[in-house]
Amino acid sequence: MSAHSAEGYPPLTGAKLAMAAAALSFGNFVVVLDTTIANVAMPTISGDLGVSTTEGTWIITAYAVAEAITVPLTGWLSRRFGEVRLFTACVIAFVICSILCGLSGSLGFLVLFRILQGFAGGPIIPLTATLLISVFPKDKSNIALAIWGMTTVVAPIFGPILGGYISDNYHWGWIFYINIFFGLAVSGVAWWLLHNRETPISRSRIDIVGLLLLVVFVSAFQTMIDKGRELDWFSSSFIVWMAIVAAIALGALILWELTDDDPVIDLSVFKNRTWLISTLSLGLMFGLFFGNIVLTPLWLQQMMGYTATWAGFATAPMGILAVVTAPIVGRLMGKIDPRLIVTYV
Repeated sequence: MSAHSAEGYPPLTGAKLAMAAAALSFGNFVVVLDTTIANVAMPTISGDLGVSTTEGTWIITAYAVAEAITVPLTGWLSRRFGEVRLFTACVIAFVICSILCGLSGSLGFLVLFRILQGFAGGPIIPLTATLLISVFPKDKSNIALAIWGMTTVVAPIFGPILGGYISDNYHWGWIFYINIFFGLAVSGVAWWLLHNRETPISRSRIDIVGLLLLVVFVSAFQTMIDKGRELDWFSSSFIVWMAIVAAIALGALILWELTDDDPVIDLSVFKNRTWLISTLSLGLMFGLFFGNIVLTPLWLQQMMGYTATWAGFATAPMGILAVVTAPIVGRLMGKIDPRLIVTYV
């Protein structure tokens, strides 16, 4: 999350709080939705564009790589441009890129616009959490986090359903066009309610070396992970080289950021044991969850003969309990030690 939040402003109340919570939640929902909505549609898209399913996986990889690059940069971008401005601009850019994805007539253009879509969508995920916390009263911040967590978990479940239904019944471009209405509504409502709650801006130099090392590391590592199974992991020279590049770039990135006066990523936060353990736990949890969500629809279609629609419906039940338990957990966090909830639930 970004380093600054709108803590100096009073929390919103009544209808404004409800509207802000809905807009920010939908912003997070739409961006996370796009991590999985193309999965079940990938065979359809690949066939329509005249490429193999193997080549079509770059539709997923490109978005994931771009998003993974910009998420860690959110704090620096927020300090430079302000959280509300950054959020609004990213949502509008996300909508524009979604339109371009739907209009793409070749794999090359679709991958390019998916990269741009991922760049725009990356900061939206942490910014929605930060802004949600800022508009809620402090004693209700647990509810804000519960809402954010619910949309983060539920969106990947709806992705296969929508992607499957649209690709079976309409042109696949509509899996991107559905972002238009929600994106414009989210940006409009968020700017109307939050433009006067902008965070402080500090003009600092750009850590170009750190930024380049981050891009190289994330690109190489994400490509290795995404293409490893397909290329039989380290029996492929391509995967070996990706692993080497990722390892060298990560080592250089850590050394550079720890010694730079104004790093693009502030690694000092990992000195905090709570932050470190929480981040590792969250990363492992989402790795398992998203891995399951991404692979299950593809397995059902390619190995079990499911249609895209039924592959989406078969995946959907995994998110039902998240919808049910999120508000309950939000209320319990104010009464029970969150560490106990995480450990035993």
